[in-house]
Amino acid sequence: MAIFIANGGRKGDLNMSIETKTFKGYVRPDGRVGTRNYVAIIPSVFCANSTAEAIARQVNGAIALRHPVGCTQIGYDFELTARTLKAMGCHPNIAAVVVIGLGCERFSSHELYEGIKESGKPVAHFIIQEEGGTTTTIAKGVEAARKFVHWASQLKRQDCSLSELMVATKCGGTDATSGLAANPVVGKACDLITAQGGSAILSELNELIGTEDQLAARAVTPAVADKVYDAITHIENHLQSRIDPRFPTRNALISPGNFVGGVSTIVEKAMGGVHKSGTSPIVDVLPYATPPEDGKKGLFLMEYESQDGEVVTGMIGCGAQIVAFTTGRGNPTGFPFVPVIKITGNDHTYEHMKENFDFNAGGVIRGEGTIDSEGERLLDMIIRVASGEMTAAETIGGNELFVIARR
Repeated sequence: MAIFIANGGRKGDLNMSIETKTFKGYVRPDGRVGTRNYVAIIPSVFCANSTAEAIARQVNGAIALRHPVGCTQIGYDFELTARTLKAMGCHPNIAAVVVIGLGCERFSSHELYEGIKESGKPVAHFIIQEEGGTTTTIAKGVEAARKFVHWASQLKRQDCSLSELMVATKCGGTDATSGLAANPVVGKACDLITAQGGSAILSELNELIGTEDQLAARAVTPAVADKVYDAITHIENHLQSRIDPRFPTRNALISPGNFVGGVSTIVEKAMGGVHKSGTSPIVDVLPYATPPEDGKKGLFLMEYESQDGEVVTGMIGCGAQIVAFTTGRGNPTGFPFVPVIKITGNDHTYEHMKENFDFNAGGVIRGEGTIDSEGERLLDMIIRVASGEMTAAETIGGNELFVIARR
């Protein structure tokens, strides 16, 4: 057993000004800013899932990150697991962490503990085989988690510049209204955030096939443009090798629900989906669950294809503290410790599934609003949510989007 306690947080250079919009966030010891303040119970291996969940159930304010990996993995598959779990523990929406290991797993809980400790936040570490079994580990984990929650409850939100915010953009259950209203409105909000020094991130690259030239033209350098082409081409080649030979076209990459919703081809879907990124320059292409280097800010792409949970988890691993998720067909999913704002441009879907939505951009289609005006309205909601207002997915308790990528 080991416990590490940081000596409080430090306030980074937030570049505040009278004109700059702000949100109220939690400034962490490493200078990053959180929009939530959870204590995470993270198992290093699936064998410790039940123990981690038992701890979280007994501590209000703690969440467990259940996953199916951590052993019998090699190569890049193993690397993705290690990278993602460390990124979750270091994430600024997490105030403190309790790491639970089994003791014989391939991904060492010691490595996870040490990786999270580098962020400066409080971390505790218990190993089931060394503590004498499940019940003893649970008891010690509960004690540590309760102390962390009590400590975290005394932290105060501070006024922070939008330059400290990263918004992940995602679509799921796309229909024809997504590309006409919801996605462009998200893109406008992202442009407003990056204009104030903040960041946004776009992924699900298989749903950007056909927009390579458009995206590369927005790259800040030729080298970044090459990374855009390489990333999308790699994803298409990777997926092409896995497509059923009876359906050898790009259209096999979109779902039946997309067809029913009025999206007929993957390129048509891509031309709507790319609008989530707005018009800002692309500053870099990030590996999965890897934060930008050297404090770089702006619009990013992340290398990965589309699977809702895996993509959202990867973008959160890159540092996103909030998710703007568009859906025309309806999607109820959430993430354990990051707020997910659900946005639609479909009035019928909004009325039919109102409990699952936070924002209706349908006014753009009705002619009662513009992309600019709705984008500004969405930015106001993003600021409120970043400052603590709960989303529909949070109030319902959705946490399905935590899924570690596999290779």
